Amino acid sequence: MTLLAFSRIGYRTATAYRGSYLLTFATLLLQIFLMKAVWTGVYAQREEVGGVTLDTMIAYATLAAVQYRLLNPMPSSPIPQRVREGKVAVDLLRPVGFLSQMLAAQVGIALAALPAIAIALPFALLVGGAQAPSSAWSIVGYSIALLLGMLVNQLLYLILALVAFWTLETTGIDMMYRFAAQFLSGALVPLWFMPGTIKALAELLPFQATSYTPVAIYLDEIQGAAITRALGVQLMWILVLSGLAALVWSRAKRRIVLQGG
Repeated sequence: MTLLAFSRIGYRTATAYRGSYLLTFATLLLQIFLMKAVWTGVYAQREEVGGVTLDTMIAYATLAAVQYRLLNPMPSSPIPQRVREGKVAVDLLRPVGFLSQMLAAQVGIALAALPAIAIALPFALLVGGAQAPSSAWSIVGYSIALLLGMLVNQLLYLILALVAFWTLETTGIDMMYRFAAQFLSGALVPLWFMPGTIKALAELLPFQATSYTPVAIYLDEIQGAAITRALGVQLMWILVLSGLAALVWSRAKRRIVLQGG
């Protein structure tokens, strides 16, 4: 099987549950509506806060919410279920590496949200707000940053899912991770509004590369040479997380017990 085949399997598995599409649609619009109401109250008739206009902030909240729904599906990885069902042995017999199989499947699961996002996007922009990019370079930079951010995000989920080889069940860990990742990635509050210590922590961790970086580039909050640096940080995290995933997998393989003759 090719990696594309694993992506297709992940896509079909995620789209098998049609009800989740409606839930994604509804929760996305509700989140955007609530975030718009919160930020409108925060600004309280002021034109700018910290040099950022209300329109820009609402556009950030809208785009960040749409991105988050695309990059963070439920479930995020097939690994925990395959570990519980004992199907890892079959995966190990395939000519494609286990991590490559699972990463391809995760990408397919994430892409399964695209149809729902495409349907919800016009309504999301209506409920929230939009801001046109200042130039074609903003679109190019945003597109590259979004792809790199997606890969960073999938590597993080891959590492998290490998914990199943020790715990079997990862639901609680996944919930805690999502809470921390959503905040530290800037999906709820942009990094420019975070207090010093928390902002420094967010900039130190890889989460900001998944959400804040693409949206900030699109809205010109990251410009010029800073875009190159931001993309470089994303690439750095891809390399670091790839190495960490390989290290965790080398330990996880020792937990596998095969029976039969």
